[in-house]
Amino acid sequence: MFKPKYPPMETAPVPAAPRSTVHSPVPLQHAAPAPTEVASNRSAVQLTPGSALTLVVGGSAVVLVMGAVLVSMLLAVAITAASVAVCAVTVRSILKSDRR
Repeated sequence: MFKPKYPPMETAPVPAAPRSTVHSPVPLQHAAPAPTEVASNRSAVQLTPGSALTLVVGGSAVVLVMGAVLVSMLLAVAITAASVAVCAVTVRSILKSDRR
């Protein structure tokens, strides 16, 4: 994704040869230019209605699953904190009643 994309070697520009100033009586034979591919104006990623719908549904599913995981983790932390608080109050009550 982050790597540069280089054109294939067939479409790379060829440096021009220096022209000679000597006039020869025989005309030079020029090779025909190599055919090149026409670059399209379309983007690399094309979204059809079906693929857009798939992306929306997939994204919604990911958001819902992540939300459920985060809520369950928060609930686990809250339950643990409540149980530690109940244990602390119980231990404090027991220690207080032993001093009397």
